[in-house]
Parts: sequence; structure tokens; C-alpha cells
Amino acid sequence: QVQLVESGGGLVQAGGSLRLSCAASGRTFSNYAMGWFRQAPGKERESVAAISWTGGSLYYLDSVKGRFTISRDNAKNTVYLQMNSLKPEDTAVYYCAAKLDRGRRAYVRGDEYDYWGQGTQVTVSS
Repeated sequence: QVQLVESGGGLVQAGGSLRLSCAASGRTFSNYAMGWFRQAPGKERESVAAISWTGGSLYYLDSVKGRFTISRDNAKNTVYLQMNSLKPEDTAVYYCAAKLDRGRRAYVRGDEYDYWGQGTQVTVSS
């Protein structure tokens, strides 16, 4: 079992930055591929970014490429999502997810993940 706790959300003006953190506990963090998802009101959940357990394979949603950066620190059991140049359309609840995997892939589909955090709200004002 893995427990995931997100933090770092909040209210920011358009053009601003936030860094989300997802702290994992319960199992060896480095055995897990990680992902960040978001869900805005009335919209389906979408994959924002993902990272393999080695950190060598990355995925980004097209609309966040060049603005968001996913990274992980296996020594701290934490995955990060640095979000720059935020836009009002980035407003959503952001979730981190973990998939037990020691392959080289970054996973995009939500149904591929085994564990989820409770989410953190990100609100970008115009």
C-alpha cells in the first residue's frame, strides 16, 4: 500500500507559478512510476505529466509543454510538478498517482495507476 499526499496548491494570478509536491509513504518509492492528473469542474480527468521510476522517461500534455516540469527525488519519496506561466484554464484539482513499475515507461492513462492522492486545488485568476 502506498499513501500519497499532495501539497502546494493555491490561488495565483495568471502568469504566476506554483510548485506541487506529492509525498509518498508505505512502500519503496523508487519502484513506482508517477503521474500528475487534473480535473476541472464539468470536465474529464486528464493526464498532465508523468515520469518513469528512473526519471528518464517523461510525458507532458501538449497544453502544458514548456510551462510545467515534472521531477522526482527518490531519496525524499517525493514527486514535484513545477508550474510556470499559469493560465486560467489550468484551474483544476490536481492529483498525483503511483503505479508499481520498474520499467522505463511514463504512464498516461489513469486506469494504469494503482494509488491516488486526495488532490490539491489550483486556481488561476485572470
